[in-house]
Amino acid sequence: MKHLSARKTAVLAIVIVSYLMIVLDISIVITGLPKIRDELQFSDAGLSWVHSAYTLAFGGFLLLGARAGDILGRRRLFIAGLAIFTAASVVIGLAPSPEWLLGARAVQGFGSAILAPRHAGADPDVFFRGT
Repeated sequence: MKHLSARKTAVLAIVIVSYLMIVLDISIVITGLPKIRDELQFSDAGLSWVHSAYTLAFGGFLLLGARAGDILGRRRLFIAGLAIFTAASVVIGLAPSPEWLLGARAVQGFGSAILAPRHAGADPDVFFRGT
C-alpha cells in the first residue's frame, strides 16, 4: 500500500476536521439550548428555531451548494463554505439578541450547505490524479 503524500494527508485532515465541525455543531447546540434560553431570553417556541434555522438553510441550499461547486470549483467553494461557517460561528458566539443568533444560525446552515458536498467529493483531483 502506498503512503499518502504530505499534501494528500493535509487535504484529508482538513476535510475530516471540517466535517467534524458540521456534525459537532448540529449536536452541541442541543446541549446548549437551556443556556441560550436563559442568556438571550428565548421563548420556548423561539428556542426551537435555534435548531430549525440552521436545518432549513442547510437542507434548502445543499443541492445548490453541490452544483455551485461543480460550476465554480470544489476548492473555491470549500474555502468559501468554511469561511462562511466560521464567521457565522463567531457571530453566534457574540450574538446580543435572539434575532442575531437566529440569523447567524441560518447563515451558518448556508455555509454548511456549501461545505458539506465537498466532503463527498473530497477533491478527487487530489486523491485520484494519475491512478
